[in-house]
Amino acid sequence: METEAVRESMKKEAYNPYLPSWEYIPDGEPYVFGDRVYVYGSHDFYNGYVFCMGDYVCWSAPVDDPGSWRCEGVIYRKTADPLNREGKMNLYAPDVTVGPDGRYYLYYVLDKVSVVSVAVCDTPAGEYSFYGYVHYEDGVRLGERPGDEPQFDPGVLTEGKDTWLYTGFCGQGDRSRTGAMCTLLGEDMLTVRQAPRIVAPGCEYSDGTGYEGHAFFEAPSIRRRGDVYYLIYSSQVMHELCYATCDRPDGSFTYGGVIISNCDLHIDTYKPAEQPMAYGANNHGSIVRIGEKWYIFYHRHTNGTWYSRQGCAEEISFREDGGIPQVEMTSCGLNGGPLKGEGEHPAYLACNLFTDEPSVYVGDDRFPKIVQEGRDGDEEEGYLANMKDSATAGFKYFDCRNVRSISVTARGYIDGAFEIRTAWDGEVVATLPVAFTNVWETYTADVELPDGVYAFYITYRGGGVAGLKSFTLGCGAAK
Repeated sequence: METEAVRESMKKEAYNPYLPSWEYIPDGEPYVFGDRVYVYGSHDFYNGYVFCMGDYVCWSAPVDDPGSWRCEGVIYRKTADPLNREGKMNLYAPDVTVGPDGRYYLYYVLDKVSVVSVAVCDTPAGEYSFYGYVHYEDGVRLGERPGDEPQFDPGVLTEGKDTWLYTGFCGQGDRSRTGAMCTLLGEDMLTVRQAPRIVAPGCEYSDGTGYEGHAFFEAPSIRRRGDVYYLIYSSQVMHELCYATCDRPDGSFTYGGVIISNCDLHIDTYKPAEQPMAYGANNHGSIVRIGEKWYIFYHRHTNGTWYSRQGCAEEISFREDGGIPQVEMTSCGLNGGPLKGEGEHPAYLACNLFTDEPSVYVGDDRFPKIVQEGRDGDEEEGYLANMKDSATAGFKYFDCRNVRSISVTARGYIDGAFEIRTAWDGEVVATLPVAFTNVWETYTADVELPDGVYAFYITYRGGGVAGLKSFTLGCGAAK
Protein backbone atom coordinates (compact mmCIF):
# COMPACT_ATOMS: atom_id res chain seq x y z
CA MET A 1 0.00 0.00 0.00
CA GLU A 2 1.41 3.38 -1.01
CA THR A 3 2.15 5.53 2.03
CA GLU A 4 2.20 9.30 2.28
CA ALA A 5 5.99 9.16 2.69
CA VAL A 6 6.31 7.18 -0.55
CA ARG A 7 4.07 9.62 -2.41
CA GLU A 8 6.13 12.52 -1.11
CA SER A 9 9.36 10.88 -2.25
CA MET A 10 7.94 10.38 -5.76
CA LYS A 11 7.11 14.05 -6.28
CA LYS A 12 9.23 15.99 -8.70
CA GLU A 13 10.99 19.19 -7.76
CA ALA A 14 9.22 22.23 -9.16
CA TYR A 15 11.33 24.72 -11.10
CA ASN A 16 11.07 28.06 -12.85
CA PRO A 17 10.10 27.94 -15.61
CA TYR A 18 7.55 25.42 -14.39
CA LEU A 19 6.94 23.90 -17.84
CA PRO A 20 9.60 22.12 -19.92
CA SER A 21 12.34 24.43 -21.18
CA TRP A 22 11.17 23.97 -24.78
CA GLU A 23 7.63 25.23 -24.07
CA TYR A 24 6.64 28.90 -24.35
CA ILE A 25 3.32 29.68 -22.67
CA PRO A 26 3.17 33.29 -21.42
CA ASP A 27 0.23 35.32 -20.04
CA GLY A 28 -0.61 32.51 -17.62
CA GLU A 29 -4.04 32.43 -16.01
CA PRO A 30 -3.94 29.69 -13.31
CA TYR A 31 -7.01 27.98 -11.88
CA VAL A 32 -7.65 25.02 -9.63
CA PHE A 33 -10.40 22.76 -10.96
CA GLY A 34 -10.89 19.63 -8.91
CA ASP A 35 -7.55 18.22 -7.82
CA ARG A 36 -5.46 19.84 -10.57
CA VAL A 37 -4.14 23.29 -11.33
CA TYR A 38 -4.61 24.38 -14.95
CA VAL A 39 -2.75 27.15 -16.73
CA TYR A 40 -4.26 28.94 -19.72
CA GLY A 41 -2.12 31.33 -21.71
CA SER A 42 -1.17 32.46 -25.16
CA HIS A 43 1.37 30.42 -27.11
CA ASP A 44 4.70 31.84 -28.23
CA PHE A 45 7.20 30.02 -30.45
CA TYR A 46 10.88 29.55 -29.81
CA ASN A 47 12.65 32.05 -32.04
CA GLY A 48 9.28 33.61 -32.84
CA TYR A 49 9.15 36.88 -34.72
CA VAL A 50 5.86 38.18 -33.22
CA PHE A 51 3.79 37.47 -30.11
CA CYS A 52 1.42 34.51 -29.75
CA MET A 53 2.04 32.56 -32.94
CA GLY A 54 0.56 29.23 -31.81
CA ASP A 55 -2.81 27.70 -31.05
CA TYR A 56 -3.95 27.58 -27.43
CA VAL A 57 -2.56 24.65 -25.47
CA CYS A 58 -3.25 23.84 -21.83
CA TRP A 59 -0.99 22.32 -19.16
CA SER A 60 -2.04 20.98 -15.77
CA ALA A 61 -0.48 19.49 -12.65
CA PRO A 62 -1.75 17.82 -9.46
CA VAL A 63 -2.33 20.38 -6.73
CA ASP A 64 -0.15 18.31 -4.39
CA ASP A 65 2.65 17.75 -6.95
CA PRO A 66 3.24 21.04 -8.83
CA GLY A 67 6.45 19.77 -10.40
CA SER A 68 4.61 17.16 -12.49
CA TRP A 69 3.07 19.07 -15.37
CA ARG A 70 1.11 17.36 -18.13
CA CYS A 71 0.38 18.77 -21.55
CA GLU A 72 -3.36 18.57 -22.23
CA GLY A 73 -2.76 19.31 -25.90
CA VAL A 74 -4.29 21.89 -28.20
CA ILE A 75 -7.57 23.10 -26.74
CA TYR A 76 -8.43 25.74 -29.38
CA ARG A 77 -7.13 26.52 -32.84
CA LYS A 78 -6.81 30.04 -34.17
CA THR A 79 -8.79 29.09 -37.28
CA ALA A 80 -11.83 28.11 -35.18
CA ASP A 81 -12.91 31.76 -34.98
CA PRO A 82 -15.11 32.78 -37.95
CA LEU A 83 -13.10 36.01 -38.26
CA ASN A 84 -9.88 34.04 -38.69
CA ARG A 85 -10.61 31.06 -40.95
CA GLU A 86 -7.40 31.71 -42.90
CA GLY A 87 -5.33 31.90 -39.71
CA LYS A 88 -3.82 35.29 -40.49
CA MET A 89 -4.47 36.63 -36.98
CA ASN A 90 -2.91 35.42 -33.73
CA LEU A 91 -4.66 34.46 -30.51
CA TYR A 92 -3.75 36.95 -27.79
CA ALA A 93 -3.92 36.28 -24.04
CA PRO A 94 -7.07 34.37 -22.96
CA ASP A 95 -8.92 33.74 -19.73
CA VAL A 96 -11.33 31.02 -18.61
CA THR A 97 -14.32 30.98 -16.30
CA VAL A 98 -16.96 28.46 -15.28
CA GLY A 99 -20.41 29.65 -16.35
CA PRO A 100 -23.68 29.25 -14.44
CA ASP A 101 -24.33 26.12 -16.51
CA GLY A 102 -21.09 24.49 -15.29
CA ARG A 103 -19.38 24.71 -18.66
CA TYR A 104 -15.98 26.31 -19.22
CA TYR A 105 -15.87 29.54 -21.23
CA LEU A 106 -12.72 30.77 -22.95
CA TYR A 107 -12.51 34.53 -23.65
CA TYR A 108 -9.93 35.97 -26.05
CA VAL A 109 -9.14 38.71 -28.56
CA LEU A 110 -7.51 38.24 -31.97
CA ASP A 111 -4.58 40.50 -32.74
CA LYS A 112 -6.17 42.69 -35.41
CA VAL A 113 -9.71 43.21 -34.11
CA SER A 114 -11.15 44.92 -31.05
CA VAL A 115 -13.98 42.53 -30.13
CA VAL A 116 -14.07 39.74 -27.56
CA SER A 117 -14.56 36.19 -28.81
CA VAL A 118 -15.82 33.32 -26.66
CA ALA A 119 -15.40 29.54 -26.95
CA VAL A 120 -16.90 26.86 -24.74
CA CYS A 121 -16.13 23.32 -23.53
CA ASP A 122 -17.65 20.82 -21.11
CA THR A 123 -14.30 20.14 -19.43
CA PRO A 124 -11.39 22.37 -18.35
CA ALA A 125 -8.97 21.17 -21.02
CA GLY A 126 -10.99 19.55 -23.77
CA GLU A 127 -11.49 20.87 -27.27
CA TYR A 128 -13.21 24.26 -27.07
CA SER A 129 -15.76 25.24 -29.71
CA PHE A 130 -16.44 28.76 -30.93
CA TYR A 131 -19.49 30.15 -29.11
CA GLY A 132 -19.94 33.78 -30.12
CA TYR A 133 -18.89 37.41 -29.64
CA VAL A 134 -19.63 39.61 -26.64
CA HIS A 135 -22.34 42.02 -27.78
CA TYR A 136 -24.88 44.56 -26.65
CA GLU A 137 -28.58 43.67 -26.48
CA ASP A 138 -29.08 45.15 -29.96
CA GLY A 139 -26.45 42.78 -31.38
CA VAL A 140 -23.65 45.34 -31.83
CA ARG A 141 -20.39 43.76 -30.72
CA LEU A 142 -18.63 45.22 -27.70
CA GLY A 143 -15.77 47.34 -29.02
CA GLU A 144 -17.59 48.37 -32.22
CA ARG A 145 -20.22 50.78 -30.91
CA PRO A 146 -19.28 54.46 -31.43
CA GLY A 147 -17.45 55.61 -28.31
CA ASP A 148 -16.33 52.11 -27.31
CA GLU A 149 -12.68 51.67 -26.48
CA PRO A 150 -11.04 48.70 -28.22
CA GLN A 151 -11.25 45.45 -26.30
CA PHE A 152 -8.01 43.72 -25.31
CA ASP A 153 -6.71 41.07 -22.88
CA PRO A 154 -10.00 39.81 -21.42
CA GLY A 155 -10.09 38.67 -17.80
CA VAL A 156 -13.28 37.11 -16.43
CA LEU A 157 -14.91 36.28 -13.11
CA THR A 158 -18.26 34.52 -12.69
CA GLU A 159 -20.25 34.78 -9.47
CA GLY A 160 -23.68 33.19 -9.54
CA LYS A 161 -25.35 34.32 -12.76
CA ASP A 162 -23.08 37.37 -13.17
CA THR A 163 -19.91 37.35 -15.25
CA TRP A 164 -17.59 40.33 -14.98
CA LEU A 165 -15.40 41.00 -18.01
CA TYR A 166 -12.25 43.13 -17.62
CA THR A 167 -10.47 44.49 -20.69
CA GLY A 168 -8.23 47.31 -21.86
CA PHE A 169 -4.96 48.57 -23.26
CA CYS A 170 -3.55 52.03 -22.50
CA GLY A 171 -0.36 53.04 -24.26
CA GLN A 172 1.59 56.10 -23.20
CA GLY A 173 0.58 59.22 -25.10
CA ASP A 174 -2.79 57.82 -26.23
CA ARG A 175 -5.55 59.77 -24.49
CA SER A 176 -8.23 57.85 -26.39
CA ARG A 177 -7.58 54.91 -24.04
CA THR A 178 -8.85 55.66 -20.54
CA GLY A 179 -8.11 52.65 -18.33
CA ALA A 180 -9.11 49.14 -17.35
CA MET A 181 -12.78 48.49 -18.13
CA CYS A 182 -15.29 46.27 -16.37
CA THR A 183 -18.39 45.01 -18.24
CA LEU A 184 -21.20 42.92 -16.76
CA LEU A 185 -22.41 40.03 -18.91
CA GLY A 186 -25.66 38.12 -18.71
CA GLU A 187 -26.28 34.48 -18.01
CA ASP A 188 -25.66 33.60 -21.66
CA MET A 189 -22.02 34.72 -21.16
CA LEU A 190 -22.25 37.00 -24.23
CA THR A 191 -24.82 39.75 -23.76
CA VAL A 192 -23.81 43.02 -22.09
CA ARG A 193 -26.03 43.83 -19.11
CA GLN A 194 -23.95 46.77 -17.88
CA ALA A 195 -21.81 48.84 -20.22
CA PRO A 196 -18.06 49.15 -19.57
CA ARG A 197 -16.98 51.14 -16.53
CA ILE A 198 -13.44 52.37 -15.89
CA VAL A 199 -12.15 50.71 -12.72
CA ALA A 200 -8.42 51.65 -12.89
CA PRO A 201 -6.78 54.51 -14.82
CA GLY A 202 -4.27 54.38 -17.63
CA CYS A 203 -1.16 56.53 -17.41
CA GLU A 204 -2.73 59.48 -19.27
CA TYR A 205 -5.38 59.75 -16.55
CA SER A 206 -3.47 58.68 -13.44
CA ASP A 207 -2.49 62.06 -11.94
CA GLY A 208 -3.86 62.36 -8.43
CA THR A 209 -5.21 58.80 -8.34
CA GLY A 210 -2.48 56.98 -6.41
CA TYR A 211 -1.53 55.01 -9.53
CA GLU A 212 1.18 57.43 -10.65
CA GLY A 213 4.12 55.57 -12.17
CA HIS A 214 2.23 52.26 -11.98
CA ALA A 215 -0.91 53.01 -13.99
CA PHE A 216 -2.81 50.37 -15.92
CA PHE A 217 -1.26 49.31 -19.24
CA GLU A 218 -2.74 45.90 -20.15
CA ALA A 219 -3.38 42.34 -18.90
CA PRO A 220 -6.27 42.81 -16.44
CA SER A 221 -6.98 39.70 -14.37
CA ILE A 222 -9.46 39.44 -11.54
CA ARG A 223 -9.50 37.26 -8.42
CA ARG A 224 -11.49 37.31 -5.19
CA ARG A 225 -10.07 36.58 -1.75
CA GLY A 226 -12.64 36.73 1.00
CA ASP A 227 -14.61 39.94 0.50
CA VAL A 228 -11.87 41.68 -1.49
CA TYR A 229 -11.51 41.76 -5.26
CA TYR A 230 -7.96 41.88 -6.58
CA LEU A 231 -7.31 43.36 -10.01
CA ILE A 232 -3.94 42.13 -11.26
CA TYR A 233 -2.50 44.04 -14.22
CA SER A 234 0.62 45.00 -16.13
CA SER A 235 1.62 48.58 -15.43
CA GLN A 236 2.86 51.34 -17.72
CA VAL A 237 6.49 50.19 -17.31
CA MET A 238 5.44 46.73 -18.56
CA HIS A 239 7.86 44.56 -16.56
CA GLU A 240 5.82 44.60 -13.35
CA LEU A 241 2.54 43.03 -12.30
CA CYS A 242 0.65 45.29 -9.92
CA TYR A 243 -2.55 44.87 -7.97
CA ALA A 244 -5.46 47.06 -6.95
CA THR A 245 -8.33 46.23 -4.61
CA CYS A 246 -12.02 46.98 -4.21
CA ASP A 247 -14.97 45.65 -2.24
CA ARG A 248 -17.06 45.28 -5.40
CA PRO A 249 -16.16 43.97 -8.85
CA ASP A 250 -17.13 47.11 -10.76
CA GLY A 251 -16.09 49.76 -8.26
CA SER A 252 -13.18 52.16 -8.30
CA PHE A 253 -10.14 50.05 -7.44
CA THR A 254 -7.44 51.40 -5.12
CA TYR A 255 -3.82 50.90 -6.12
CA GLY A 256 -2.04 48.41 -3.88
CA GLY A 257 1.50 47.90 -5.12
CA VAL A 258 3.82 45.74 -7.21
CA ILE A 259 3.60 41.96 -6.80
CA ILE A 260 6.50 41.04 -9.08
CA SER A 261 8.82 42.56 -11.67
CA ASN A 262 10.39 40.30 -14.29
CA CYS A 263 13.66 42.18 -13.90
CA ASP A 264 13.36 42.28 -10.07
CA LEU A 265 13.25 46.07 -9.97
CA HIS A 266 12.22 47.53 -6.57
CA ILE A 267 13.40 44.42 -4.67
CA ASP A 268 16.03 45.39 -2.09
CA THR A 269 16.36 42.17 -0.10
CA TYR A 270 19.50 40.95 -1.87
CA LYS A 271 20.64 43.91 -4.03
CA PRO A 272 19.97 47.66 -4.47
CA ALA A 273 16.29 48.30 -5.15
CA GLU A 274 16.66 49.92 -8.56
CA GLN A 275 19.25 47.50 -9.94
CA PRO A 276 17.75 45.19 -12.63
CA MET A 277 18.75 41.54 -12.29
CA ALA A 278 17.21 40.11 -15.47
CA TYR A 279 16.11 41.33 -18.89
CA GLY A 280 12.47 42.29 -18.51
CA ALA A 281 9.73 43.42 -20.85
CA ASN A 282 5.97 42.97 -20.87
CA ASN A 283 4.39 40.89 -18.12
CA HIS A 284 1.03 39.17 -17.67
CA GLY A 285 -0.35 36.76 -15.10
CA SER A 286 -2.45 36.36 -11.99
CA ILE A 287 -2.69 34.94 -8.49
CA VAL A 288 -4.13 31.60 -7.40
CA ARG A 289 -4.48 29.57 -4.24
CA ILE A 290 -3.02 26.05 -4.52
CA GLY A 291 -3.62 24.10 -1.34
CA GLU A 292 -2.90 26.45 1.53
CA LYS A 293 -0.51 28.70 -0.39
CA TRP A 294 -0.97 31.56 -2.84
CA TYR A 295 1.16 32.14 -5.91
CA ILE A 296 1.69 34.76 -8.58
CA PHE A 297 2.07 33.42 -12.12
CA TYR A 298 4.04 35.63 -14.52
CA HIS A 299 6.40 35.23 -17.47
CA ARG A 300 10.04 35.80 -18.36
CA HIS A 301 11.75 36.50 -21.70
CA THR A 302 14.16 34.20 -23.54
CA ASN A 303 16.08 34.15 -26.80
CA GLY A 304 17.03 37.80 -26.42
CA THR A 305 13.64 38.94 -27.76
CA TRP A 306 10.14 39.84 -26.58
CA TYR A 307 8.55 36.96 -28.48
CA SER A 308 9.65 33.74 -26.75
CA ARG A 309 8.21 34.00 -23.25
CA GLN A 310 8.00 31.31 -20.56
CA GLY A 311 5.75 30.93 -17.55
CA CYS A 312 7.13 31.23 -14.01
CA ALA A 313 5.51 31.38 -10.57
CA GLU A 314 6.40 32.57 -7.07
CA GLU A 315 4.81 32.09 -3.67
CA ILE A 316 3.23 35.25 -2.27
CA SER A 317 1.89 36.27 1.12
CA PHE A 318 -0.78 38.65 2.36
CA ARG A 319 -0.42 41.21 5.11
CA GLU A 320 -3.18 41.56 7.69
CA ASP A 321 -4.59 44.50 5.70
CA GLY A 322 -4.79 42.36 2.55
CA GLY A 323 -1.73 43.89 0.93
CA ILE A 324 0.71 41.76 -1.07
CA PRO A 325 4.44 42.43 -0.54
CA GLN A 326 6.55 42.28 -3.69
CA VAL A 327 8.36 38.97 -4.18
CA GLU A 328 11.64 38.25 -5.92
CA MET A 329 12.17 35.94 -8.87
CA THR A 330 13.60 32.52 -8.01
CA SER A 331 14.47 29.23 -9.66
CA CYS A 332 12.23 27.27 -7.27
CA GLY A 333 8.87 29.09 -7.41
CA LEU A 334 6.28 26.31 -6.96
CA ASN A 335 8.61 24.00 -5.04
CA GLY A 336 7.49 25.07 -1.60
CA GLY A 337 11.09 25.77 -0.58
CA PRO A 338 14.64 25.64 -1.90
CA LEU A 339 15.82 23.05 -4.42
CA LYS A 340 18.10 20.18 -3.41
CA GLY A 341 21.68 21.41 -3.19
CA GLU A 342 23.20 18.42 -4.93
CA GLY A 343 23.63 17.04 -8.42
CA GLU A 344 23.32 18.70 -11.83
CA HIS A 345 21.08 21.72 -12.44
CA PRO A 346 20.33 23.01 -15.96
CA ALA A 347 21.42 26.56 -16.73
CA TYR A 348 17.99 27.56 -18.08
CA LEU A 349 16.84 27.73 -14.44
CA ALA A 350 18.67 31.05 -14.11
CA CYS A 351 16.35 33.59 -12.50
CA ASN A 352 18.94 36.36 -12.67
CA LEU A 353 20.82 37.20 -15.86
CA PHE A 354 22.90 40.35 -16.26
CA THR A 355 26.28 41.89 -17.04
CA ASP A 356 28.28 44.76 -15.57
CA GLU A 357 26.15 47.04 -17.78
CA PRO A 358 22.62 47.22 -16.29
CA SER A 359 19.59 46.94 -18.58
CA VAL A 360 15.93 46.77 -17.56
CA TYR A 361 14.65 45.58 -20.93
CA VAL A 362 15.43 42.64 -23.21
CA GLY A 363 16.63 42.87 -26.76
CA ASP A 364 20.33 43.68 -27.14
CA ASP A 365 22.98 41.27 -28.44
CA ARG A 366 25.45 42.52 -25.84
CA PHE A 367 23.68 40.48 -23.20
CA PRO A 368 23.38 36.75 -22.33
CA LYS A 369 20.20 34.90 -23.21
CA ILE A 370 18.34 31.62 -22.70
CA VAL A 371 18.16 29.56 -25.90
CA GLN A 372 17.72 25.99 -27.12
CA GLU A 373 18.89 23.86 -30.02
CA GLY A 374 16.68 23.25 -33.04
CA ARG A 375 13.37 24.85 -33.89
CA ASP A 376 10.14 25.45 -32.01
CA GLY A 377 8.62 22.15 -30.97
CA ASP A 378 11.95 20.35 -30.74
CA GLU A 379 12.16 19.00 -27.21
CA GLU A 380 15.68 20.23 -26.59
CA GLU A 381 16.77 21.38 -23.13
CA GLY A 382 17.52 25.07 -22.85
CA TYR A 383 20.89 26.59 -22.00
CA LEU A 384 22.58 29.97 -21.68
CA ALA A 385 24.25 31.52 -24.72
CA ASN A 386 26.07 34.74 -25.56
CA MET A 387 27.91 34.81 -22.24
CA LYS A 388 30.58 37.43 -22.83
CA ASP A 389 32.94 38.94 -20.27
CA SER A 390 31.03 39.83 -17.04
CA ALA A 391 27.89 37.86 -18.02
CA THR A 392 26.36 36.46 -14.83
CA ALA A 393 23.67 33.86 -14.25
CA GLY A 394 22.01 33.65 -10.84
CA PHE A 395 20.19 30.61 -9.43
CA LYS A 396 18.08 30.75 -6.23
CA TYR A 397 17.74 28.89 -3.86
CA PHE A 398 19.41 25.60 -2.90
CA ASP A 399 19.44 23.70 0.39
CA CYS A 400 23.07 22.58 0.57
CA ARG A 401 24.50 19.82 2.74
CA ASN A 402 28.17 18.71 2.55
CA VAL A 403 28.90 20.49 -0.73
CA ARG A 404 32.54 19.78 -1.57
CA SER A 405 32.83 20.65 -5.27
CA ILE A 406 31.16 22.63 -8.01
CA SER A 407 31.32 21.99 -11.75
CA VAL A 408 30.18 23.87 -14.83
CA THR A 409 29.48 22.39 -18.25
CA ALA A 410 30.35 24.91 -20.95
CA ARG A 411 31.48 25.30 -24.54
CA GLY A 412 32.57 28.01 -26.96
CA TYR A 413 35.51 29.88 -28.45
CA ILE A 414 36.60 31.01 -25.01
CA ASP A 415 39.69 31.73 -22.99
CA GLY A 416 38.87 32.68 -19.44
CA ALA A 417 37.23 31.37 -16.28
CA PHE A 418 33.91 31.00 -14.54
CA GLU A 419 33.71 32.57 -11.09
CA ILE A 420 31.29 31.19 -8.50
CA ARG A 421 29.70 33.37 -5.82
CA THR A 422 26.89 32.86 -3.36
CA ALA A 423 25.77 36.50 -3.64
CA TRP A 424 25.72 38.69 -6.74
CA ASP A 425 28.42 40.94 -5.23
CA GLY A 426 29.98 38.39 -2.89
CA GLU A 427 33.44 36.91 -2.62
CA VAL A 428 34.52 34.36 -5.22
CA VAL A 429 34.26 30.87 -3.66
CA ALA A 430 35.59 28.97 -6.69
CA THR A 431 37.28 29.74 -10.02
CA LEU A 432 37.06 27.33 -12.95
CA PRO A 433 39.42 28.07 -15.89
CA VAL A 434 37.94 27.19 -19.29
CA ALA A 435 39.39 26.98 -22.78
CA PHE A 436 38.27 26.69 -26.39
CA THR A 437 35.94 23.74 -27.03
CA ASN A 438 33.22 23.18 -29.61
CA VAL A 439 31.59 20.46 -27.53
CA TRP A 440 30.25 20.58 -23.99
CA GLU A 441 33.06 20.10 -21.48
CA THR A 442 32.80 19.87 -17.69
CA TYR A 443 35.17 21.76 -15.39
CA THR A 444 35.36 21.15 -11.63
CA ALA A 445 36.76 22.96 -8.62
CA ASP A 446 36.83 22.06 -4.93
CA VAL A 447 34.72 24.17 -2.64
CA GLU A 448 33.56 23.87 0.95
CA LEU A 449 30.32 25.53 1.97
CA PRO A 450 28.86 25.46 5.46
CA ASP A 451 25.48 23.73 5.40
CA GLY A 452 22.68 26.14 4.60
CA VAL A 453 20.48 27.69 1.92
CA TYR A 454 22.40 29.38 -0.89
CA ALA A 455 22.08 31.27 -4.13
CA PHE A 456 24.71 30.64 -6.79
CA TYR A 457 25.99 33.29 -9.19
CA ILE A 458 28.15 32.12 -12.09
CA THR A 459 30.13 34.83 -13.92
CA TYR A 460 32.21 34.43 -17.06
CA ARG A 461 35.42 36.47 -17.17
CA GLY A 462 37.62 36.42 -20.25
CA GLY A 463 37.64 36.48 -24.03
CA GLY A 464 35.22 34.95 -26.50
CA VAL A 465 31.58 33.98 -26.08
CA ALA A 466 30.65 31.10 -23.78
CA GLY A 467 27.65 28.83 -23.58
CA LEU A 468 26.63 27.39 -20.19
CA LYS A 469 24.67 24.15 -20.11
CA SER A 470 24.55 23.36 -16.40
CA PHE A 471 26.27 23.42 -13.04
CA THR A 472 26.72 20.54 -10.63
CA LEU A 473 27.01 20.54 -6.85
CA GLY A 474 29.14 17.64 -5.62
CA CYS A 475 28.46 16.41 -2.10
CA GLY A 476 30.54 14.18 0.13
CA ALA A 477 31.65 13.52 3.67
CA ALA A 478 33.40 16.31 5.54
CA LYS A 479 37.16 16.24 5.36
